Amino acid sequence: MTVEQPDGIGANLPDQEGVVLHNQQRLPWGAVPGSLAESVRCSVAVGPGAAVAAARPFGRVDRYASALPDDPAPLLGSCVLSIVDLGTVHRCRPGGTGRAGPSGRRRPGPGPRRPAAALPGAGGRDRRHRPAVPAARRRRRRPGLGTGLAHLADHRPGGLPATVYKIAPTALAALGRPMPERLFLGRPAVSVGGRPADLPTAIAAPADADREAAAQRRVAGWFFALLAGAQVLLAVAVLPLLRRARRHAGPVGPAPVPRRVVAMVELLLVAAALAIPAALLADVVPWWRGDHAGWWFAAVTVLLVVGATAAVRFAPGHDSTLGPLGAVAGLATLVVAADVLTGARLQLNGVAGYSALEGGRFSGLGTVGLGVFVAGSLLCAGWLAQRAPRRWRPMVVVAAGGAAVVVVGSPYLGADSIGAIALTAGVSVAAAISTGGWLTVSRLLWAAMAGLAVTIGFAVVDLRRPATERGSLGRFLAALGDGTGGLTVHRSSTANFETLINSPLTVLALAGALLVWFALLQPWGGLMRLFGIYPAMRAAMAGTAVAAGIGGVLGGSALDVAGAAGALVVPMAALAALRVLDHSADRTQPGDGGPANGRLGLGGVGPAGGPAAPEGAPDRAARTSTGVATA
Repeated sequence: MTVEQPDGIGANLPDQEGVVLHNQQRLPWGAVPGSLAESVRCSVAVGPGAAVAAARPFGRVDRYASALPDDPAPLLGSCVLSIVDLGTVHRCRPGGTGRAGPSGRRRPGPGPRRPAAALPGAGGRDRRHRPAVPAARRRRRRPGLGTGLAHLADHRPGGLPATVYKIAPTALAALGRPMPERLFLGRPAVSVGGRPADLPTAIAAPADADREAAAQRRVAGWFFALLAGAQVLLAVAVLPLLRRARRHAGPVGPAPVPRRVVAMVELLLVAAALAIPAALLADVVPWWRGDHAGWWFAAVTVLLVVGATAAVRFAPGHDSTLGPLGAVAGLATLVVAADVLTGARLQLNGVAGYSALEGGRFSGLGTVGLGVFVAGSLLCAGWLAQRAPRRWRPMVVVAAGGAAVVVVGSPYLGADSIGAIALTAGVSVAAAISTGGWLTVSRLLWAAMAGLAVTIGFAVVDLRRPATERGSLGRFLAALGDGTGGLTVHRSSTANFETLINSPLTVLALAGALLVWFALLQPWGGLMRLFGIYPAMRAAMAGTAVAAGIGGVLGGSALDVAGAAGALVVPMAALAALRVLDHSADRTQPGDGGPANGRLGLGGVGPAGGPAAPEGAPDRAARTSTGVATA
């Protein structure tokens, strides 16, 4: 970064115009460097980092000093806006005052005016030190931020640190200046109550959250990379088992896979499906406070996975075909729903959640949580519907799915209107085909009408809320109304592309799709047989695919939602397919001596598939190759 001082009063940044063009043409966030300086008549910058913050779009800094003078009052009082670069704060000392940063620049002392914004690390180049989150300070005797905790106007309260793109509007609000039209994406932070009177106590919680966010950035990458690799290896290991899972009724045929091997693979499939819910639940333990945070997180997550897998293994109904699938889906849904209902504290700065340092979301349901919750809730709905009489199955799916839509879309819970719309589409498709048969034109029209009605309802509710409290759907519709919707579409498309090529969840989604298409859906894969016997489960998995695809594309997260959903659905689909193939040679024994002419009754299931089970029949299957099996 070059800072020129041609006249000794101000400064010039020769690279500023290129930075502005790069932000406009190449980056997805819509940032406009220089918009804060353009919003005031005059600004003062002290230090190179402050020069970056105070430069106008063409590079001019009105007043500039490389360091604070002995008497800073005249300099800081010469303009309405003063920005001081505090340098990199390496550590804090009890009672330490007067100097900060490697160059020993003095802090601004008491005077008639204070800096309206202090930007630590704004121009720092030392990547070993993560920049602290900036904070805005108000001028004396001016309206603005109080002495409470900072609250971002478009998120919930709770003293969360402001993100960089909200600093400019916060500084203008502290100065009492009007907001420029169409320049700022963020909204000013406001002050809320609840700050402890004791300063160390007030600092402890934000400092702990900062440590957690830093640890989350380091751990999340390798966690999802390892999960993707493990699921790919597990998919490869399942292929030969699917080939040899079908047991032959006669004495001639290939030897089946040993029961112990099948049982071990089933446990591994259950563990893989529960990995993300366990990672979310791991934040109950403060693993980030240890010296080796990654190892602590791994230990806690492994213990939770082992415990949850054991609970599924010894749960009632484990020996039934859909027993493990229902238990895993129920556990995953319960974990995410409990977190959302209690304020989403596990997702904030969690490995399976979202980071406050990225600033995209501070409450509600995140991308990974949405994928797990969509998959878990729809699988639970399908599992419950399969146990109900056929005529009641659509109602069961709608009831269970509707409750999940409320959890996702409520502004006081999940606060994800786009996710709620995507889940509504999935529930509509699942309800339409839950009784069996194809997705005909009439069924598709009814599903589309239901989804459109829910979408309109969410849009109306969101638009009627104050502008500072609207969700992503309301903000997008408002942007369409004032002609700025193109910027939102551009950011979303760019974010989709960046996420698609950089996220390990993309690997999870693609690996799951390949396993389903080239193995499970083949005649020897067992999934088509599963769908024929259990049509409600076919509906649930189809609805999950629809919801995950729509939620990822419209939400700007590409295949992340599909990857998180696939991490739960694909292992359970493989496990259920193995069990269905294991009973492919079973026959239903007629209770009246057998049908006429020795033919198989209509309620039976032949080795190559057949009609669905009788209505209301229990989900049980004997674990023998020649025993009685009823769907």
